[in-house]
Amino acid sequence: MKYQVTYIVCVIASVLFLQPSVHAQLLENFSDGDFTTDPTWLGNTSDFVVNAPGQLQSNNTLTNSSFYLSTANTLATNVQWEFFINLPFSTSGANYADIYLTASQSDLSATNNSGYFVRVGNTEDEISLYRKDANGNSIKIIDGVNETIATGNNAVKIKVIRDANNHWILMHDITGTGNNYKSETTTVDVTYTSTAFFGILIKQSTASFFQKHFLDDIKIIGYVPDITAPSIVSVFPTTEKTIAIIFNEPVSDFSANNTDNYSIPNIGKPTEALIDVSNSKQVLVSFSTAFISGVSYTIKVNGVKDLAGNAINTTYPFTYFIPTEYDIVIDEIMADPSPSVGLPNAEWIELKNTSAYDINLKDYRIGNTSNTSLPLPAYLLQAGTFVIVTANLNVAALTAFGSTIGITNFPSLGNDEDEVFLQNNTGAIMHQVSYNKSWYQNPVKADGGWSLEMIDTYNPCGSGTNWKSSTNITGGTPGKKNAVESSNADKTGPFLLRAYANDSLSIILYFDETLDSTKAAITTCYTINEGIGMPVTAIPQLTGFNKVNLVLQSPLLPGKIYTISVKNLSDCSGNILENSIVKVGLAVIADSLDIIINEILFDPQPFGADYLELYNRSDKIIDLFDIAVAGKTSGSLPGTPIKVSNDHHLFFPKEFIAVTTDPAVVKQQYVVKDETAFSSSKLPAFSNDKGTALLLNNHGDVLDILDYNSNWHFALLDNKQGISLERINYNKPTNQPSNWTSAASTVGFGTPGYQNSQFRSDLELQGSITIHPKIFSPDNDGFEDFALIEFAFAEPGYVANITIFDAAGRPVKVLQRNTTTTAKGNFRWDGLDDKQQKIPAGTYIIYTDIFNLDGRKKQFKNAVVLARKF
Repeated sequence: MKYQVTYIVCVIASVLFLQPSVHAQLLENFSDGDFTTDPTWLGNTSDFVVNAPGQLQSNNTLTNSSFYLSTANTLATNVQWEFFINLPFSTSGANYADIYLTASQSDLSATNNSGYFVRVGNTEDEISLYRKDANGNSIKIIDGVNETIATGNNAVKIKVIRDANNHWILMHDITGTGNNYKSETTTVDVTYTSTAFFGILIKQSTASFFQKHFLDDIKIIGYVPDITAPSIVSVFPTTEKTIAIIFNEPVSDFSANNTDNYSIPNIGKPTEALIDVSNSKQVLVSFSTAFISGVSYTIKVNGVKDLAGNAINTTYPFTYFIPTEYDIVIDEIMADPSPSVGLPNAEWIELKNTSAYDINLKDYRIGNTSNTSLPLPAYLLQAGTFVIVTANLNVAALTAFGSTIGITNFPSLGNDEDEVFLQNNTGAIMHQVSYNKSWYQNPVKADGGWSLEMIDTYNPCGSGTNWKSSTNITGGTPGKKNAVESSNADKTGPFLLRAYANDSLSIILYFDETLDSTKAAITTCYTINEGIGMPVTAIPQLTGFNKVNLVLQSPLLPGKIYTISVKNLSDCSGNILENSIVKVGLAVIADSLDIIINEILFDPQPFGADYLELYNRSDKIIDLFDIAVAGKTSGSLPGTPIKVSNDHHLFFPKEFIAVTTDPAVVKQQYVVKDETAFSSSKLPAFSNDKGTALLLNNHGDVLDILDYNSNWHFALLDNKQGISLERINYNKPTNQPSNWTSAASTVGFGTPGYQNSQFRSDLELQGSITIHPKIFSPDNDGFEDFALIEFAFAEPGYVANITIFDAAGRPVKVLQRNTTTTAKGNFRWDGLDDKQQKIPAGTYIIYTDIFNLDGRKKQFKNAVVLARKF
């Protein structure tokens, strides 16, 4: 008998010892897809399912019914309950859910069941705490705020605390995240201090409510009292009279909204304090006195409590600062992320705070030429730091690289070129970047996967001279200092590119960089000739500030070319444009052969770019924005027309323009005489063998058509790559093969943007060769050390062979062999022979043989005296 008693006692002790470990807490998120085991739920099991997202969902389809599930739970005091519930309908007195925190029986619908439950819904659309007594009565002990869940989608997180002294605290978060709890009133109730079950009891009426009850993320754990006062994470001004105080935890509405709990020395107490309805950790505090920009202040916070009643007593410094243009800059752009070399395949930009103060980005926007984003959320960009801004769907991929803000309607960035800007909360432009593909300064990286990085962030208007492709092996440096960062101060004044007349009383001036908008608005900086004078107004364009709109007092006349003189403007770095002149006039529509194809490069050098040179042979002013180029389809129809200029660009009589996909590369590889004689545009895919180029106006009329062939090149050329075909005569038929030939070697095999090296207006052979000086002394004294063999022909395109003979008729030097020539130029002889040795003083004969492929020949013999000092 003694043994039996001992055994029973041991068993009871074991059960009591094991009980807390089995039922001391409950963690259930239904991720196993089941509610029949671990833990086991009892009740109307056929009325519930676990759905695909892993939530407990009602499955009852009977009208005017009640059904429940419960599971074992013994935690009743000093406990914390949390759960997520979603009732996607308008609740009522016949449609609600009761979440039993404690219950004496597994059958929650039993009349003699007792305990405590949270009712979500009911007539007042509230969240309230009830006590259920064994006599069948339900008594509301915490009355929640009416219409808390008065929507058609009530996804809410609920937390209930019962401490060791039987104080009940009811909290809810209507965002459903659990990060924004707000407290209802508290109460004390000690009626029931034990429990056996936790569960959900649902009441529904009609079919409109069937299968629309969801429960998830249930947590029942022991309560650890919060005895720590809240702390301040940050304070930042939102307006000149309002600051936002961010706490480390939610604070109670009553204490947070009490203006007596805040004060600033020399300013006093606020006029209003309001907790943020969407973030219970943030309080907006407003004062009657405006803050002064750049001045440091200290806010005293005393008496603001967390949800556990702990009060703060502290001070916190802040500085009010009004950001101005360039205090935040766009310093890195990932416009073409594919193919990736290490970073996520996502478009983004990076912002840098270049000021000495923290700046809140709330309500800032990102935009480009086609779209502007929705406002940015509140984000405090600290002085000298960076943040990545991208579309919402890219945030997860980019957060690993640095602080990231996701925004709705992030603009799609152009791969080849675009104009992206940052706009502040008042609509003012903080920074704007008009980038293009040439800024990469690397043709391989320009094809994708690499970001554009600003070199010197304190030179925000540096345009392409202050940007290049990232040198980081991953393709960019999102969220941190740029890999190419270096000092690159702007020391050059702005350049006036061109002018365009919108109409007879309005002119737009285009500059190569951002202007000081204040100076750009001064009308005395501009003068138009022919009696027009100064404009009435000068209005800098807000986006980019690199355009100025002039409104005239007298109209421009059709067919007349005017000049505009501009002086005393400056860029945003203060560099002055002292004086510059451009032409302007009213544009008209081009007709057939008003513009002709004058030169074509269809087989460029490695890493080079095609170009098509146009010539305005008419007396008309033509807008290149109205001109398109096209190839030819596999049939006889033109391909898709491509505008030769993406903006208005006046093309004046007898001018040249080179249209290319990459002006910077063409300028690097060929001699350029006019930096402005270029237009950046896509071109048709020109074959290296033969093909077609068409020019069209905006009505679709063909202006000129060229069916080129690589056989038109100079026959003696071994390698035609990188050599353009030049038109010889403007007035000869475009497709006459004899009217085209290779650009001369003496000009670098191409003349983009200026008169062709092979240009001639007639075919008569005329020319001369002269020697200067007649006597030269190659002694390196700086005086007549060379003999210049100067040639002048009426036409280019000849081949020159030059040999030097001594007085006895013996060849001593082959100076040129099969060299193509321009119309005018010279060759130089330094007095050395073929072995680079000095030859004796005396008279020498320079024999020049000139010929072309048409069989025309001409020889010249010129004498020159070589003198030497003895």
